[in-house]
Amino acid sequence: MKLLQQGAEAKILLDEKNNLIIKDRIQKSYRHPNLDNQIRKRRTKSETKLLEKASKIINCPAPTHTANIYQIPMPFIDGKKLSEHLDSFTLEKQKEICREIGESVAKLHKNDIIHGDLTTSNMILQKEKIYFIDFGLGYISRKIEDKAVDLYLLKQALEAKHFTNWEILFNEILKSYEKILGKIESKKIFERINAVEKRGRYRH
Repeated sequence: MKLLQQGAEAKILLDEKNNLIIKDRIQKSYRHPNLDNQIRKRRTKSETKLLEKASKIINCPAPTHTANIYQIPMPFIDGKKLSEHLDSFTLEKQKEICREIGESVAKLHKNDIIHGDLTTSNMILQKEKIYFIDFGLGYISRKIEDKAVDLYLLKQALEAKHFTNWEILFNEILKSYEKILGKIESKKIFERINAVEKRGRYRH
């Protein structure tokens, strides 16, 4: 096993022999062992279910079965992390990629799946396809507010990481999002994004 990433909640391991990524939720010493086991088990199960559902709707790795209740094995997506490569493409190519992102987010939201951490760091470009990864903060919700916050996080990520063309790119995302979700539903969500943004400014 090769350690690819160590986060606060989990280790990301590469099983090169089987070409699998394994998300391994780590123990937290500050929690009581029984409580820690319950939390890790519940979160792993929840994320697995979310990935299973999402993988039938958009490009994302479908989990495989494991005997370890704290691990999620899934196929290794061998591609480019979008956060590191988006700016290297022509503007037209960036817009094309963002249209695909908008369609995928809309398909998730149409099925009431909230990703919870929509950034280009959690998207991988492989053979002209965008794969969404890391649903660790994801959940199911029908609320307009939750869908708006999901998109607002993506807007912030573009502004911070891809600031040169972020407004153009986010506009492409919203246009393709609207095509999938429809004007009426999208309008409610877009209006709520503005409200979420105003609240953020007020707090700061």
